Amino acid sequence: MVVSTPSTASPPIPTGVGACRQPPRILSMPVRRSATGDRSGVPMPASRDPISLPRPLTSADLMEPTGDGLKVAYQGCPGAYSEAAAKKAYPSCHTVPCEYFETAFQAVERFVADRAVLPLENSLGGSIHRNYDLLLRHRLHIVGEVRLAVRHCLLANRGVKIENLRSAMSHPQALAQCEQTLTKLGIEHREAVDDTAGAAKLIAEQKLQDTGAVASSLAAQLYGLDILAENIQDDTDNVTRFMMLAREPIIPRTDKPFKTSIVFSLEEGPGQLFKALAVFALRKINLTKMESRPHKKRPLRLADDNCSAPLKHFDYLFYVDLEASMADPNAQNALGNLKEFATFLRVLGSYPTDVSEA
Repeated sequence: MVVSTPSTASPPIPTGVGACRQPPRILSMPVRRSATGDRSGVPMPASRDPISLPRPLTSADLMEPTGDGLKVAYQGCPGAYSEAAAKKAYPSCHTVPCEYFETAFQAVERFVADRAVLPLENSLGGSIHRNYDLLLRHRLHIVGEVRLAVRHCLLANRGVKIENLRSAMSHPQALAQCEQTLTKLGIEHREAVDDTAGAAKLIAEQKLQDTGAVASSLAAQLYGLDILAENIQDDTDNVTRFMMLAREPIIPRTDKPFKTSIVFSLEEGPGQLFKALAVFALRKINLTKMESRPHKKRPLRLADDNCSAPLKHFDYLFYVDLEASMADPNAQNALGNLKEFATFLRVLGSYPTDVSEA
């Protein structure tokens, strides 16, 4: 008798359009849990205070304090006081002379230079208004300041003596700062040029025998001139404050003295400026500098004072330096208050105060 046994062969797999496909089997694997509850098995970092987390770096942070490798633009010829200020700000930098102030701004904007060091004010001659106007026209940021003591020298070609000089050549401010001394030396005529070092260069190139230059001792070394007299400025306290400009702002801090520069405009009306200054006085924030400049885009404002014809007033911008850091909530609140009624407000920079000797 033949006994049939059931076949152990697998049933045929259906094929064709109507066939059903078997879903793949998913094996269940045990998952390790870490002590912190992470299902991946990788320990999770402990939570941290957001304030203690590292801040993002800016290109300004990557630069060495000495300026090693930096290209720093300044206005004037080699040997100008602006170059000396650039070297004081960034001792190891490579300086880039520029013909005009605006050229220095453009050099930084177009990545020809990394920084610019330009004068803002002089203790004798006052503010350099051109640079205040350029600050608003361009989008660079003030990242520092440096003060430089100006020590004028009377320079001339080799063999020329003071009694041979009939004229003095230099920048108009330098000539004004040495006016009394030059007169006492018997030099009556003045010739104004774009910068002090440029005067020294011109005298050396043209080998002038009756004209001296008012410039720095560095200019004398660079152009092979003799120093006939030193420290000829009429006032010994002759200091120029320079600003350091960059494409990006620096991160403000509160662990060292900081200064913040702003510019704003206000509506016309009685007490508007008083109201603006009060936001700082009420918070005990000291103002170290205030400068007003006519608004270039809106030079005149019409005001109806119940007269037969409307009056025209100048519309002003106010540049102010504060003894405060933008990292200080007190300063932030003050600017927030000012923004409520100012028609325009811009922070030009928050940067360390120069506390070194000029």
